[in-house]
Amino acid sequence: NADYTLVDPPRYPFAFSDNTLLRAVNRQLIKARPAFHKKTLLKLLNKSAEFCSACHKVHLPYVLNHYRWLRGQNHYDSFLLSGVSGHRVDSFYYPEQAAANCAHCHMPLTPSIDPAARDFAGNGERAVHNHHFAAANTAVPAMLGYPDEVNASRRELLSRAARVDIFGIRKDGRVDGELLAPLRPALPSLQPGKRYLIETVVRTLGIGHELTQGTADSNELWLDVIVRSGDRVVGRSGALEEQGEVDPWAYYLNAYLLDRDGKRIERRNAQDIFVALYNHQIPPGAAAVVHYVLTVPSNVTGPISIETKLQYRKFDTRFLRHIEGDDFDGNTLPITTLAQDRVTLPLDNATGLSAQTTAIPTWERWNDYGIGLLRAGNEGANKGELRAAAMAFARVEELGRADGPLNLARVYFKEGRIDEAAAVLQRAADFEPPPPPWSLAWYSALVQRELGQLDEAISTLEELAATRFTEARERGFDFSRDYRMLNELGRILFERARSERGESKKAARVILLERAKQRFEQVLAIDPENVTAHYNLALVNTELGETQVAEHHHALHEQYRPDDQAVERAVTLHRRHNPAANHAAEAVAVYDLQRADSW
Repeated sequence: NADYTLVDPPRYPFAFSDNTLLRAVNRQLIKARPAFHKKTLLKLLNKSAEFCSACHKVHLPYVLNHYRWLRGQNHYDSFLLSGVSGHRVDSFYYPEQAAANCAHCHMPLTPSIDPAARDFAGNGERAVHNHHFAAANTAVPAMLGYPDEVNASRRELLSRAARVDIFGIRKDGRVDGELLAPLRPALPSLQPGKRYLIETVVRTLGIGHELTQGTADSNELWLDVIVRSGDRVVGRSGALEEQGEVDPWAYYLNAYLLDRDGKRIERRNAQDIFVALYNHQIPPGAAAVVHYVLTVPSNVTGPISIETKLQYRKFDTRFLRHIEGDDFDGNTLPITTLAQDRVTLPLDNATGLSAQTTAIPTWERWNDYGIGLLRAGNEGANKGELRAAAMAFARVEELGRADGPLNLARVYFKEGRIDEAAAVLQRAADFEPPPPPWSLAWYSALVQRELGQLDEAISTLEELAATRFTEARERGFDFSRDYRMLNELGRILFERARSERGESKKAARVILLERAKQRFEQVLAIDPENVTAHYNLALVNTELGETQVAEHHHALHEQYRPDDQAVERAVTLHRRHNPAANHAAEAVAVYDLQRADSW
């Protein structure tokens, strides 16, 4: 929670003079000797993501909510634990060079003749970093009546955030139905009267944190899907009603927040935030799969066109009603289309449709589809998503990409199929070109841990913690800040220490415990409220006989851990009274394009 003390720095002579000539001298001094000006105004901290984190990684303290410590919005960790920053060891995708900070995107280079302008890009064009700090708040300029051009930089930034891909269809309208994919160039024929499942993939691209992030409870990001046969609309999801409210049964890429009584947070009442009913935000370089069911009407005669738009509006209608009160006359805030896709499918093997293509490589479409399914899949009711993900990654492997077996190992590991995970990791390592060696090392270490090869796992993870990969260093990556990996290393060291039993092995056990302690403390230097690190430090210090330190970390673990029992009550209450939200919170939700009450 932001807490900076700002002190007016020393100024050049005549900075506050009332004399016009002396003020001109002051400006000339700055231009002639800018080094002092830069040194006093621009600190190293200002160039770091940590500077921004003070406002963008927040918590709700007891004095605010009179309940307990809770995490609030958190752009920072989303960026930190990503391939974009170069700190995450197992990102699905990585940039050519790591983005060192938030300014990389939010202060883009802008051509300028200002004296401070330089040729930053090495293309002969002088530029400065844009200080409009363009982000996604398109609402405030509109509410203040500013010209539409004011939002131009925001729209440009938003246009790079994500993409939508109508990837395939499944027969019989079931998530386990036969998959016909990828759509384009192949165009499978639809049959009147038959049900189909439309598989839509949303993938984050030019964004360094989750989509949408920020005030995710009042941001409005949804998929608008319309299906037509000629001019006739035969399916719809995500339409607007008369006052601009979005169909509540649409698919939203937001965080749906509740208070302790199971009521939705809808007026930015942060003090009441308690739990997320669901969180559909997509991390950087990841994807989500959305299932839509459609029955082709028996009386249609023309081809079926499917159009999907990823729509964004800064404030949803609920929040706007609270702002405007009696003056509310509908939500007319600007809607920005972040991405869109369209495909037309023939009926009954008809011919004559124009060729349709997509610029996304075929292997990448399969990979993104698998990523979305993998993220949704777990043991239990939605295990089918994991099976489908495995099939998708097998296709990626067939297309000659090492991403296929590497991601297949992720699936097998999630399912507990350790021996099979080890086998496909070896296949991935034999690929040319191979997958990122650091991601390969991470999953190899997890497999080694499960097989009881603790010393090998420790060695592998310590290589990661030291970023001993030439390519990674050349690209500006630094895995010593992936605190998930550091926690894993600490846990394995602790487990290894406990295997050193007996008085004769006491010295070796203490050394391992101290190494584990060091790793967990390394985590807390990055994330001071990390529940896992505090829990394990309580255990480690107990083993070391540091009772007082152990009690300290145990108390902090109790302070920061979630209250699972209370969370379950709030979620149950809301799901019981809100059918649309209850549906969206399902592990695998299928969105009906032909609901009887659809707008």
